[in-house]
Amino acid sequence: MTTTPANHAPIPELYVSSDAAAALKHEAGAMPSWDLTQRQICDLELLMNGGFHPLKGFLTEADYDSVVSEMRLADGSLWPIPVTLDVSEKFAEGVEPGTDIALRDQEGVILAILSVTDKWTPNKALEAEKVFGADDLAHPAVNYLHNVAGPVYLGGKVKGLQAPTHYDFRGRRNTPNELRAQFKKLGWRKVVVFQTRNPLHRAHQELTFRAAREAQANLMIHPVVGMTKPGDVDHFTRVRCYEAVLDKYPQATTTLSLLNLAMRMAGPREAVWHGLIRKNHGATHFIVGRDHAGPGKNSEGKDFYGPYDAQQLFQKHQDEIGVEMVDFKHMVYVQEKAQYFPVNEVPEGDTVLDISGTELRRRLREGLDIPEWFSFPEVVQQLRRTSPPRANQGFTVFFTGLSGSGKSTVANALMVKLMEMGGRPVTLLDGDVVRKHLSSELGFSKEHRDINIKRIGYVASEITKNGGIAICAPIAPYTATRRAVREMIEQYGAFCEIHISTPVEECERRDRKGLYKLAREGKIKEFTGISDPYEEPAKPELRVDTTDIDVDNAAHQVLLKLESMGLIGLQ
Repeated sequence: MTTTPANHAPIPELYVSSDAAAALKHEAGAMPSWDLTQRQICDLELLMNGGFHPLKGFLTEADYDSVVSEMRLADGSLWPIPVTLDVSEKFAEGVEPGTDIALRDQEGVILAILSVTDKWTPNKALEAEKVFGADDLAHPAVNYLHNVAGPVYLGGKVKGLQAPTHYDFRGRRNTPNELRAQFKKLGWRKVVVFQTRNPLHRAHQELTFRAAREAQANLMIHPVVGMTKPGDVDHFTRVRCYEAVLDKYPQATTTLSLLNLAMRMAGPREAVWHGLIRKNHGATHFIVGRDHAGPGKNSEGKDFYGPYDAQQLFQKHQDEIGVEMVDFKHMVYVQEKAQYFPVNEVPEGDTVLDISGTELRRRLREGLDIPEWFSFPEVVQQLRRTSPPRANQGFTVFFTGLSGSGKSTVANALMVKLMEMGGRPVTLLDGDVVRKHLSSELGFSKEHRDINIKRIGYVASEITKNGGIAICAPIAPYTATRRAVREMIEQYGAFCEIHISTPVEECERRDRKGLYKLAREGKIKEFTGISDPYEEPAKPELRVDTTDIDVDNAAHQVLLKLESMGLIGLQ
């Protein structure tokens, strides 16, 4: 009698029956409702379809504490990443353990019911330190934790009513059980999975061929299309790139499936997490590469994780994960052999050619050649469609500085100079004008200032996406909000932050409206630079002090910076 391979057997899902779902949808009208964030929708989908098995819902406080400190659930099961439902303080006030809440997508469609068993305020600094290795805002997930995620966590079991709707690449999206059924039907007992959040180039192809050969397994390319690192190539472009090169793989032994995962970029812990998720999706082998799921540099300019830390942690837990690691060193092109080798197998004396991600982006930005030994023409074509040379892209110039520093005046001068050059529509989003037309109902509390700046950022991102130039000139006193705006805009084009660094004394001297005087007398509350902080940008693209230079000179400095970034060509 033959036994069913473990990767062919179905795994538990959290969906209720269609009759139960209909009844619960009816009852949900009387429940408190939480509109899920994009990350929470990704997490909920993988909870419901078994991708996060053995989790039965969002972590309880005991499970959370154990995962943060020990990489294990309270029952001892290996689980390295907290999967939590973070909510606002206001929402949490109306929810106690024993409450059922309706979890809805951003259109208000109900996806699941959460039976709340736990409510707590986490120590986020400790979570950052333990899970990501440092409480450093340069790490995108640490920034998310402190500046985006809500302050209160809710835990409890989830009853799934329906999966989130995806309108894109529907034929490529498979649940764990759909993949397991497919592997059973095809007789694939061994499946090696390649995790990626980047387009596939020739080095990746060679790496995946070697991995499948080494494991004597079929290959599943399993890219993440949920949330990756801010600044990554968008998933629509990446999937078109994957589809463009799929015919370069043996059709009978290769498949492509999309994973709606919100990555945390947690390096070693993330590699273990990816292994557990892929086991649920039917993998028997998993490729862990150099600096797997690493977020890049920390605030001191050093890599967050060592190049092979992820491989070491995965190796340590491999038996418990239940998936065999296929480890690979960095792949490089050897000119004399006209083929790729792992960097540690390059014949002595041969010439190594390599193009880093940074260099690839530079070549795309400047419209330079991308050699065929590095990537496939079909992939380059897709990337050039999405990332034309910078001089053909939209971009945002974001001025920040104290009231009276000269932001609006320099921004106006810059607008006129760019309009004189022509070629792209230019829009000025001045702080006072935006307050009048977009944010007239807002006050000057920190919360309202943040909303105002994010509205400006959203409008600027739409202008940038559509090939225009947005010039923004708000005070924008808070670092975290400016970063959120940068991330919003850099999906679509360049972001150039200009700090008008005129000192407060000079700003006060110029103050025609007498606002600083009123602020010092306590008659204006929450005035930036006096009773409310101004957090200076640490690394703006340009810093300009207008104390001793005229407006024309200041605007010209900005033009020169835009030229050096390849955004405009000065005649």
